[in-house]
Amino acid sequence: MNKIPTKAEIQNWISEHPTQTSKRDIAKAFGIKGAARIDLKRILKELEAEGHLTKRSKTYRDPDKLPPVSVLAILGPDKDGDLFARPLEWTGDGPEPRILMLVRDGDSALGEGERILAKLQEIKGEDHQYQARLIRKIGTNPHKILGVFRKSAEGGRVLPIDKGSNKDWLVKAGNEGGAKDGELVEAEQSGPTGRMGLPVARIVTRLGDPTAPKAVSLIAIHQLGIPDDFPDAVIDEADAATPADLTGREDLRDVPLVTIDPADARDHDDAIWAEPDGDPSNKGGFILWVAIADVAHYVTPGSQLDREAWTRGNSSYFPDRVVPMLPDRLSGDLCSLHEGVPRACLAVKMTIDAQGKKLKHTFLRGLMRSAASLNYAEVQQARDGAPNEKCARLMESVIDPIYQAYDALKNARSLRQPLELDLPERKIILGEDGRVKSVNFAERFDAHKLIEEFMVLANVSAAEELFHRNRPLLYRVHEEPSDEKLDALREIAGASGFTLAKGQVLHTSHLNRLLAQAAGTDQDDLINISTLRSMTQAYYHPENFGHFGLALRSYAHFTSPIRRYADLIVHRALVSAHGWGKDGLSPDEIDRLEVTAKHISETERRSMTAERDTTDRYLASYLSERIGDEMAGHISGIQKFGLFVKLDETGADGLVPVRSIGREFFVFDPERQTLMGSDTGVTLAIGQSVLVKIADASPITGGLELELLQVEGENMPGGARRGPSKYRSRKHGKNKAKQDKARKKVVRRRH
Repeated sequence: MNKIPTKAEIQNWISEHPTQTSKRDIAKAFGIKGAARIDLKRILKELEAEGHLTKRSKTYRDPDKLPPVSVLAILGPDKDGDLFARPLEWTGDGPEPRILMLVRDGDSALGEGERILAKLQEIKGEDHQYQARLIRKIGTNPHKILGVFRKSAEGGRVLPIDKGSNKDWLVKAGNEGGAKDGELVEAEQSGPTGRMGLPVARIVTRLGDPTAPKAVSLIAIHQLGIPDDFPDAVIDEADAATPADLTGREDLRDVPLVTIDPADARDHDDAIWAEPDGDPSNKGGFILWVAIADVAHYVTPGSQLDREAWTRGNSSYFPDRVVPMLPDRLSGDLCSLHEGVPRACLAVKMTIDAQGKKLKHTFLRGLMRSAASLNYAEVQQARDGAPNEKCARLMESVIDPIYQAYDALKNARSLRQPLELDLPERKIILGEDGRVKSVNFAERFDAHKLIEEFMVLANVSAAEELFHRNRPLLYRVHEEPSDEKLDALREIAGASGFTLAKGQVLHTSHLNRLLAQAAGTDQDDLINISTLRSMTQAYYHPENFGHFGLALRSYAHFTSPIRRYADLIVHRALVSAHGWGKDGLSPDEIDRLEVTAKHISETERRSMTAERDTTDRYLASYLSERIGDEMAGHISGIQKFGLFVKLDETGADGLVPVRSIGREFFVFDPERQTLMGSDTGVTLAIGQSVLVKIADASPITGGLELELLQVEGENMPGGARRGPSKYRSRKHGKNKAKQDKARKKVVRRRH
């Protein structure tokens, strides 16, 4: 086609081909070449000026889009009985889109005029542009109960499993939801709770056997007292929130920031972009952008939302659910940096040189619009030469520059020498029935590391900014290991043939040299696990004691305010420091920073315990169907009562009781962390490869008992006083003397 297309034809093309919207794509589609491209450019600029198109990076997009989570008003059914809704926050210039409600079994009845929070999916329908599924009604927040159902002639009762609950809940006939006697259920309040009589509830979810997989995370949540039910006042505040506008903000909507998250991420709280620095004096340098959701705008000091977020401290993540710090109106909607939707943010613009050293930074309070919501796998595939349609249009403007900047940041990281532990993360995959389908070790791409380096630099910038402005904040602190733990690590390293320097100030580079010595050897796992166990636990504090693991003098959490209260404190401190508004850090908050630091450090550990317990129970349930199977693993811990084995296939930890090992007495050496056979001299140590049999698995407790079959490829001696063994120590005489000495005294284990 030589003819220049009309504006309508261009708009239709962009609408029908949302992944091919660069000027080059449009020119190719209409056969426009040579000088005619000048006319095409003029038409595109006219469409942009008229508000029909919006230009982001080098692509043109329809600005009339709804976010994936939106507030809707129910319109009522049409003549065919289909239920429709309209968006309450439509900002486009075009006609308001029509939304079809997809009602599922168990959804609450929806009446005309009701306001709801819904998840949207754009479709190409004949009479509607979106389909929506109900998340919840606005203004309704029924109290949830988790308990065991006991059936009766009149309906039944729910006996809550919460330790603090002292009342049963009455379930009237017809509200049992098909629940059977003894089942674990989720119920919700169905009437007012008066002083007289039992409160009334209706069952909304049957979880079946209390030991079943779907119940696992809920039990951990309730046992550890993690709040998973938002008070009405908190929901009311969240529902009343409206999107931020440009008032008092920098307009960053034309900066092609992108979010990169796991494929199943529900919220997006950080976005990045990079470009080469145009300053000739900084040849090879880059300008990096990190934009973070402006949660402080919505969660203000002393508000109901703030008090609840402080109580929770952080979000908790489980294989089957998330217990969020903030209601979904904020976490999944207004504070989530959805693609193509204007969102409030705090951004930091950082300049680095060719070696990745940060030269300067500037903080802004802005309004951004994400150019794309991407996931790690597709970004890595694009970088590796196989971009999908979404990434193909972003290669030149976004993906290539952020990887080039990452290459520079890697240089700075290698000079800084943060701790380089090799501990793969396991990922539990659940089927539709809630049972464990498989256990994989999460694949780690350069895309993951890229985001980590951008976030680390932004966190460092936040800590430095507030320090130089003499403003209070919460630092993320990680102190160096104690002398006792380092001595224990040296013992293990020495017994494995490696060395860890002594008599000098410890740096992470020393530990990295130890890890490098062990890399690829049979002791690789042993040294990694032992190094991890020698570390102290990170925590929050208003004073700066440095971050040993990251090899940084000052560090603060700034990049995840949707899921961590510590980051919200840092955001408020930045707001106060720059005079951006009245929603900064209040005097009361400053006075109790130490209390807040202690509290959120504890809630973080609470969540970690709940997540670990849940994982253990899921794995025990998964392995309970494989009793008698033989599996490979590595010894991950030694105690007087037995040894712990981490299974290679699943990462599950099981116990081999010392009473079940051979037919001899085993002596525990707490210094060397070994168990030694008194007759054969067999020595069991952390890191050894083993073959075990699954003897027992308890889904209720998460316990896993194993039987030891082989160590380092050889069968365990079955009887007393066997001949020479591969495991007999070369210094058996010295070890025999140590055994005799160990039997005569009680050795206290070091903690």
